[in-house]
Amino acid sequence: MRFLDSVTTSQPRITNDGYLVADVKAARTGIQLYTGAELGRSDLDIVRVYRPESEVFHKDSLASYAHKPAVNGHPDEPVTADNWKRVATGQLGGDVVRDGDHVRVPLVLMDSQAIADYNNGRRELSMGYTCNVEFVHGVNDIGEEYDAVQRKIRINHISQEQHGRAGTARIGDSWGVAPINDNAKQGVTPKTAKEGLMTTKTVVLGDKAVQVLAEDAAEVERFKDAAAKTLADTESKHAQTLAAKDAELEKLQAQLDDAKSKILSDADIDVKAAARAELIATAKKIAPTAELAGLSDSAIRKTVVATRLGDAAIADKSDAYIDARFDILAEDAAPTDPVKDALLKTTNDSADNGHSAYVARLTRNNKEA
Repeated sequence: MRFLDSVTTSQPRITNDGYLVADVKAARTGIQLYTGAELGRSDLDIVRVYRPESEVFHKDSLASYAHKPAVNGHPDEPVTADNWKRVATGQLGGDVVRDGDHVRVPLVLMDSQAIADYNNGRRELSMGYTCNVEFVHGVNDIGEEYDAVQRKIRINHISQEQHGRAGTARIGDSWGVAPINDNAKQGVTPKTAKEGLMTTKTVVLGDKAVQVLAEDAAEVERFKDAAAKTLADTESKHAQTLAAKDAELEKLQAQLDDAKSKILSDADIDVKAAARAELIATAKKIAPTAELAGLSDSAIRKTVVATRLGDAAIADKSDAYIDARFDILAEDAAPTDPVKDALLKTTNDSADNGHSAYVARLTRNNKEA
């Protein structure tokens, strides 16, 4: 897990190059308090984490301090060669030593902005490190009880902060987990929540588990339930509104499609206009006195047939029957072809003249004989 601890420093000094140099007490032995939720144990309110000398001063742990980068604010991820150039503002030195119950290591800030921030009050320091947490109950050599032990402590960076992780700090920043109180006195067993320090309970807000006072937990849960119901009601009403809008849009689309299907092209209009004109012209020939204005095609046919043949001709008759009677009347009213009539008359006259002449010749010859 990634952890954060507050760090104490000696009086800093400025070098000839403008760098800020100080000695840092970067870690200590003993017991620190963490919330169970931050350590992945939401079933526990407070976890007493023990840092034994064997782990804090292990040679591999001490070696991990040397030349690690300093940053101005914990980054969201470990400092590595990939992001060092972007986030580093200085570094720890290589002279890592034990100082009583602490680890002491030199620090140099080399970035001008970080130094200016330090001079302007950004003077808290916080270690960022990883370790394994072994959940095991025990008592240390001075009689303090603990619930877990830190193993394989490895330093990643030291961060310059506006406020460190000491005192009443409860929640670690973006890089890792911070102790509730990093200033617990040595030799005094820290009280757990169940022993009277505070009574807290874990509640889930969104995708995070947080600690609240036990007496407030029920109210928080009631608020969550009310908020969930309000959200569900709102979503339901929204869904109903969307469904109604969708139905309205579907209806309008159907009406639009129907209207489009009834729109005639220019060619269709020309054909219908020509057919209408021809129908009216034919109707006027059949029944010149019939009133046809504003009538539909079928009404025109019915009116013409009734005008020519009487109302009895259309009484109880189907449209097909009336259309047929109209067509018959139209044929009867069709104009004659003068050229055809002349040709037929000429042909008939010629045939008659030849026959008469032939008959006359036979009659005359018979008389002469």
